[in-house]
Amino acid sequence: MLYWYVRSVLTDHSKLKRSDFWHFLPMIIFFISAFPNTFVPWRDKVEAAMMAVENQEYLMVYKASLLNRIIPTVAIYLFRLVLVLGYTIGAGVLFIKYLKKKQSYAVFSKQHFMKKWLCCLLGFLFILAVSQVFMVIKSFEMHFSELFFTFNILRVISVAGLIGLLISPFFFPTILYGLPRMPETNEQENDDSQIKERKQRYNSFESDYLKSISQKTDSFMQEHQLYLEPDCNLAYFSKQINIPTHHLAYYFREVKKQHFNDFRNEWRINHAKALIKEGKANEITLEAIGSLSGFSSRNTFITDFKKLEGESPGTYAARFY
Repeated sequence: MLYWYVRSVLTDHSKLKRSDFWHFLPMIIFFISAFPNTFVPWRDKVEAAMMAVENQEYLMVYKASLLNRIIPTVAIYLFRLVLVLGYTIGAGVLFIKYLKKKQSYAVFSKQHFMKKWLCCLLGFLFILAVSQVFMVIKSFEMHFSELFFTFNILRVISVAGLIGLLISPFFFPTILYGLPRMPETNEQENDDSQIKERKQRYNSFESDYLKSISQKTDSFMQEHQLYLEPDCNLAYFSKQINIPTHHLAYYFREVKKQHFNDFRNEWRINHAKALIKEGKANEITLEAIGSLSGFSSRNTFITDFKKLEGESPGTYAARFY
């Protein structure tokens, strides 16, 4: 899965090929061999778990899958970890090779965080897999001695790798948004002029797409007045306008340089100003005008109005009394 994920990120191959079957074959074998254990009564599973807790050497004789009949227990415990480690190394090699190619800009153009993210992902996963392999080997060598399960360097390294995997999205939150993918390149073209021309075409493709988002967001707001809905947030707007949420998030963050809430509030404030100019402030309260403009509370209306106009709605309305 890891190898296929990295390959799909780098080459935009989102569909499985026939050759990918061999990547999943070991996992399929493990699944089939452990499937009969699914029908073992829950009481028996709890009993086996309690015996393993009381005496770790029980893992050497417990037959959890059909593979235990033909493969040594140590090999079964190691094989999955070695498989993960192998795919991690394979994904890393694929990543390094791709970085050396001139076509790498087709994926990493304007999304350089992908390089850092993949480096952290593969790095922490490599640390975790290697430490786990040595821990399993050492635990069998020491016959699950309690001494081994005390504080030691292997456990520290393993925990560091796991924590790194868990907290890395906080350092690269952009990875959660994703980006519009660009057309696949022809790897046989190596001429610098062709590469430069292709790069300009890709940038044009992305610019055209982002320009279409800009036009659609403004026209949709003006025509359907979605800003009047109290629950108009990015997810709601994305659903109404039929543009993926992460594409909109990227557009507002990187192109418009504005939070969606500020974009929406501009429309609300302009709507409120139009109502005030029409003389509505003489007929209803400013709080009612804010409510008619989509604001959920009086304080929010006043705060956002001051932020955009530099004055309170009351001061603004005084001009039209």
